[in-house]
Amino acid sequence: MNKRTFLKSVPLLSAGLLAGNSAQAANRSSQTTLSLKKPSALPRRGTIGVTSPSAATANQKDIILAKQIIEALGYKVKLAPNIMARRGHLAGTDTQRADDLNALFSDSSVDAIFCLRGGSGAARILPLLDYAMIRANAKPLMGYSDITALHNGLLAKAGIVSFHGPNASSDWNPFHVKQFKQMFEQQTRMHFSNLPKAEDELVNSQYLTQTITSGKATGQLVGGNLTVLTALAGSAYLPEFDGAILFLEDIDEAPYRIDRMLSTLKLMGALDKIAGFVFGDCNDCSPENGYGSLTLDEIFADYIKPLAIPAYRGAMIGHIKRQFILPVGTQIELNADAGTLTMKENAFS
Repeated sequence: MNKRTFLKSVPLLSAGLLAGNSAQAANRSSQTTLSLKKPSALPRRGTIGVTSPSAATANQKDIILAKQIIEALGYKVKLAPNIMARRGHLAGTDTQRADDLNALFSDSSVDAIFCLRGGSGAARILPLLDYAMIRANAKPLMGYSDITALHNGLLAKAGIVSFHGPNASSDWNPFHVKQFKQMFEQQTRMHFSNLPKAEDELVNSQYLTQTITSGKATGQLVGGNLTVLTALAGSAYLPEFDGAILFLEDIDEAPYRIDRMLSTLKLMGALDKIAGFVFGDCNDCSPENGYGSLTLDEIFADYIKPLAIPAYRGAMIGHIKRQFILPVGTQIELNADAGTLTMKENAFS
């Protein structure tokens, strides 16, 4: 996810950094003792709120489709007041977007929250969220891509489980509907295994998994979009990585940028703390023109293989037609040889 232009626009003020360091130190100490809080289950025929915490919606069709999708799933819809707002590439001002999300969490008539889309900008609202209120009113929030900022911020600052999965305006095909019903309605302890080969395939080329390092590991599931995750480096909005299962995905990133972002995770100490690693899909992550490029295989060999932890790639996670709905914050078992993830606990209270 190419956000270089956006990141260059963020000024670094020395006075702000000094003040921020003190606040971050306090936040770090508090989040180590913050217990995990699971959201209440989504009741049948309940209400799902829809908000747009990231990029602006270019077409009202997305909102119409999101509403129809939720109603087709059997639920009522409540749209956030500022869902059609716009400020530049963003879906309204930071205050508007934060107010919408805070309001949906505090609204007792709303049982779950779907993010309309990703893009860019969710990290900007992290300092404006009322984490104490959100923790007191824990409810399932789902989205992916730029919504990675919310998944990590909510886990770090409110200690609540959220769900990495389709946005409200995504392609809700039968695979996503089945995942949703198993996770949210049946409250199944999901076993995430890639789909089998297609009837016209001799081997499973479309959903192939590759073992990086053999073995099994169990830990708290953390991660999301690699670009968004590493953009949170040094902030108070990343959860602890000790003993975690780290999942990552990305789109439209040249291998050298994947290398740079994994280097960031290495330098900040995150990679040395995790118990297991899984990489999903990386659409359009091919080398650019130039003097040559490392391959993704070589990059994983440089950063992941030396960790000597169970690791694999190719999971159905990310910007793809069919993706898993993953409960961020819960205990997950990773099997690198089978290429699977298995929930070890329920995602709801």
